[in-house]
Amino acid sequence: MKEYTTDKLRNIVLVGHQSSGKTSLVEAVLFNAGAINRMGKVEEKNTVSDWDEEERARGMSITTSLVSVEFEDHKINILDTPGFTDFQGEVKNAIRVADAVVVVVDAVSGVEVGTELVWNYARAFQQPIIVVVNKVDRENANFERVLDELKESFPKYKFIPITTPIGQQADFKGVAGIVTEKAYMGAGQDRSDLPDDLVEDVAAARMELVEAAAEADDDLLQKYFDEEELTLDEIREGMRKASRSHLLNTVPVFATSGTQNIGIFPFMEALIKYVSAPSVRRVRIQRDGEEKPDYLKAPQADDKPLAAYVFKTATDKFGTLNYFRIFSGTITANSRNMNVSTEQEERFGTLMTMRGKEQFDIAKLHAGDIGVVAKLANTKTGDTIADKDTSFKVMKPDFPAPLYMVAVTPRTQADSAKMGTILTTLCNADPTLRWRQDNDTNQIVLEGMGEIHIATVIQKAEHLGVGIDTHTPRVPYKETVTTTAEATYRHKKQSGGAGQFGEVSLRVMPTEEQFIYETDIFGGAISQSFLPSIEKGFRSVLEEGVIAGFPVDMVKVVVFDGKEHPVDSKD
Repeated sequence: MKEYTTDKLRNIVLVGHQSSGKTSLVEAVLFNAGAINRMGKVEEKNTVSDWDEEERARGMSITTSLVSVEFEDHKINILDTPGFTDFQGEVKNAIRVADAVVVVVDAVSGVEVGTELVWNYARAFQQPIIVVVNKVDRENANFERVLDELKESFPKYKFIPITTPIGQQADFKGVAGIVTEKAYMGAGQDRSDLPDDLVEDVAAARMELVEAAAEADDDLLQKYFDEEELTLDEIREGMRKASRSHLLNTVPVFATSGTQNIGIFPFMEALIKYVSAPSVRRVRIQRDGEEKPDYLKAPQADDKPLAAYVFKTATDKFGTLNYFRIFSGTITANSRNMNVSTEQEERFGTLMTMRGKEQFDIAKLHAGDIGVVAKLANTKTGDTIADKDTSFKVMKPDFPAPLYMVAVTPRTQADSAKMGTILTTLCNADPTLRWRQDNDTNQIVLEGMGEIHIATVIQKAEHLGVGIDTHTPRVPYKETVTTTAEATYRHKKQSGGAGQFGEVSLRVMPTEEQFIYETDIFGGAISQSFLPSIEKGFRSVLEEGVIAGFPVDMVKVVVFDGKEHPVDSKD
């Protein structure tokens, strides 16, 4: 694949509820761009972006797939993300490196929980949003109803249709282009006149679209007020600005059917005309020694200092691939670059762009591009690649804390020697995955976002040559006190020879902390030299409670009195 400069790049991420049709939409885009000769199907397990064995076995995306498409002298980097909520970490990192978020909504199901979740992510990253109402060919599909649901669910946003259906459900044959006032039948490569019954509705929708475009630009707004006609390019440029404006919150909307390849070509054209080039992107960074985040201000360009972010790490039996987005600067093949997160220099050998699992070598990646490199020694998901003297890191998303855990054991003695290393490798690739040794139960615990998330991790470990069995974690029961109590204990031993004597009066009470030891002794009843030994004694008995022998926790002990003997008392 040839090199593309920053102005010829577009980076989008497809997000949405599970089964909204993201992967099928990618297939249709690839087919219309001439990248594939036949559209694959999820149910036939032959799609480009769901190439992982586990994805094909489950019939669902479980990891972000990079699909680079060449179209109209541009390179469109598409990130196809999982819709299942177990894989929120994949979605967040993909949104972080894209320049526009395409929210895919099922024309039958409408706005779902996953739709709202990814919408909030896009809003948190201040990303422009495009909506694709997909599966308009399905039974019970209703484009207008979904449009109303979007307006109701996200009232702060203005939804502007760019294409609307010509027919729906089984009669869905094409789309009406609101900007051009033309019909795009089938995939939409060829234009034709609108059906007579749609002319009036499209004209009304176009007036709304032109007004939305004009609001984003003072010159266009003046032209609109002067009742001058806006050109097609002016409308598109206005909509591009409007979608990026956090004040206008304008959202272009498209009608499609990915599986039937309807309405796809106008959507692809919009990815070039309505999505901004990467040069306008501000980059959120954390400067060394400063608490508040900062930004690398636009425009981003090749001649700016290097700033790249590793958003995905894929490990298999053949090695490791690191996926990264260059925000500014360039990276060339066979170059050395600094991982400022680990403070170690890495050698970038062959640079690649990806189309699912298909790799395309490339000599140089320009500012704004997304690429892949193999065999980096000390780089993982979330790291920043930059120049040696760089004093900042690209900020990572705030990843959700794990919600589900299992205890894990190696299947064989050979697996035991490798399990820790493999789990560390998998956790380095996935910020929502953790493993630890539970000191209370002596079990190894693996934590993730859900049952399917953990199951896919175990499967990945299998592919890496380590068998792992899962079990229900044992509950680390503990004992505590529920009220304040006082007691006095005397230790006295005199059986010939040196004697032993000590008396301690103490108060125990509940506390929010694990253990607190304090003294409140007046008049020197107990010498200071004995107090550390008394604390040591308390800590030793906390290991086994009096109720069932479980460790004692959340207890405060105050020694307030006691006695000692000048000869018999000793440590």
